[in-house]
Amino acid sequence: MTEIAKVLIVLTTCPNGEVGVQLSRTLVEERLAACVNCLAGMVSTYIWEGAVQTDQETLLLIKTTEERFEAVKRRIGELHPYELPEVVAIPVCAGTEKYLEWVRDNVKSP
Repeated sequence: MTEIAKVLIVLTTCPNGEVGVQLSRTLVEERLAACVNCLAGMVSTYIWEGAVQTDQETLLLIKTTEERFEAVKRRIGELHPYELPEVVAIPVCAGTEKYLEWVRDNVKSP
């Protein structure tokens, strides 16, 4: 019996502007993600180098599978302008089976 790939939502933030759009497009074109949502205009508050920072950012919601996660993580690291980009994966515990299958079909390794 073939094991069904687990679908993940990977989160990363990036500066507002073209960075998120270009990163999203690359991940989809390289079939590392089936879909990426860019949510611009988010305000992030965080600690960096010992000081509280607040910045406008774009949140990317990246739909992929567990088997492609390492490649997604590596590609974000290669393309991302931040010294320490956020890369957090959340497993999808339920969803419409047709949508989840669409994600799986569109991120299969070539």
